[in-house]
Amino acid sequence: MDLTPYVDNLRHELAVAADAGGDDARALAERLTAPLESAARLTLLNALSAAMGEVTRELAPGSVDVRLRGLDPEFVVTPPPAPEPFREVREPVAAPAAPGPPPPPADADDGAMARINFRLPAHLKARAEDAAAAEGLSVNAWLVRAVSTALDGGARTSPQGRGKDSGSRGFTGWVR
Repeated sequence: MDLTPYVDNLRHELAVAADAGGDDARALAERLTAPLESAARLTLLNALSAAMGEVTRELAPGSVDVRLRGLDPEFVVTPPPAPEPFREVREPVAAPAAPGPPPPPADADDGAMARINFRLPAHLKARAEDAAAAEGLSVNAWLVRAVSTALDGGARTSPQGRGKDSGSRGFTGWVR
């Protein structure tokens, strides 16, 4: 970021103010502009650093730093780390249960459907598409079944034999 236009504007404003004081004030203003340039640059850098500190607090864990390159500041943006993809750790199962047909939704008999807009991060969308394809379902059908299973307390057995009906214990989730 080039600070020169801002320092030049300050110099111009000082000259305009000195014109009102006559020739002596104008001469004094001209003598003061050179030493004031470095003070003005330092003040602007301090203001930029404080502003980027506030931006960094809002971006945490990302950050924005101000670095001096020559006479001009440079902004360095460090984005927050990308979340690591979730990987399920599976315990070996002696005899996995054969997946049964998915249970019908609890309220399937009324035939009424509702439409919603569902926003999903791209990495989760890709995983949902892969999971649906692996089970031979559309993404919509897979999501309906996933929501139904979640709302029914997860009572159905998962294809890996790790649901509540299989008797095994497992934990899934995120840890920091």
